[in-house]
Amino acid sequence: MKFPLSSLTRLAIVASAIAFASPSANAQAPTPKPTPLPRTPEIACNPAASVRNPARHEQFLNRIKQGEVGLLFLGDSITDFWPKAGEWSWLKFAPYKPADFAVSGERTEDVLWRITNGELEGIHPKVTVIMIGTNNIGHYQDEKPEWVAAGVQKIVETVHQKLPDTKVLLLGVFPRATSNSPVRQKIAAINQIIRKLDDGKKTRYLDIGKVFLDAQDEIPKDVMSDGLHPCAHGYGLWYDAMNPLLTEMLK
Repeated sequence: MKFPLSSLTRLAIVASAIAFASPSANAQAPTPKPTPLPRTPEIACNPAASVRNPARHEQFLNRIKQGEVGLLFLGDSITDFWPKAGEWSWLKFAPYKPADFAVSGERTEDVLWRITNGELEGIHPKVTVIMIGTNNIGHYQDEKPEWVAAGVQKIVETVHQKLPDTKVLLLGVFPRATSNSPVRQKIAAINQIIRKLDDGKKTRYLDIGKVFLDAQDEIPKDVMSDGLHPCAHGYGLWYDAMNPLLTEMLK
């Protein structure tokens, strides 16, 4: 036999359901993400306050202990991913005893922290290849091209200071996104500034950006599937475009 619910009982059931569905008063609300501080001209050209990726930093210090580094790479994810995503072209560097000291997500200030905190100690590469800066403008819309360029220049100067016998092959920041995007215009402005660092001797500048673009200045999917990171084919294009000057510098 079914008994009708009293009004009081109905109210109790509804109140219980609401209490069950609602978060408790003691539940901790999600912590909002901090708003990034505005960029300033000084940030990009000074070492970051701390290491961005301690595990990778330790990995690089261990690589130094393992033996000679004849060819050093510094940069962000674009360089970091080369040994795996472009393995067949990376292996061509093997005779030069390469080391890839690049970390995904890093900006100029992060690289500066690493190279002033042990990653250039105890090594004597013939050439250091540098390509950095895309994350400065990719992470911060208020970042000025001249600020990025100042950070790149500081990295070059630091490498020469710590490795006086090493030549620097400075690469122009690679194209990303679409041809008419604001970030593409900022990259062009950065490269116009840093190309002046080429002294014809200890520092050479090379812009190979065009090899990644089609006739409409867009990036094909088989070169960079996400418009930023090279695929295996893209890394092959990078190797072929850079190898003549690199080989000359390694002599």
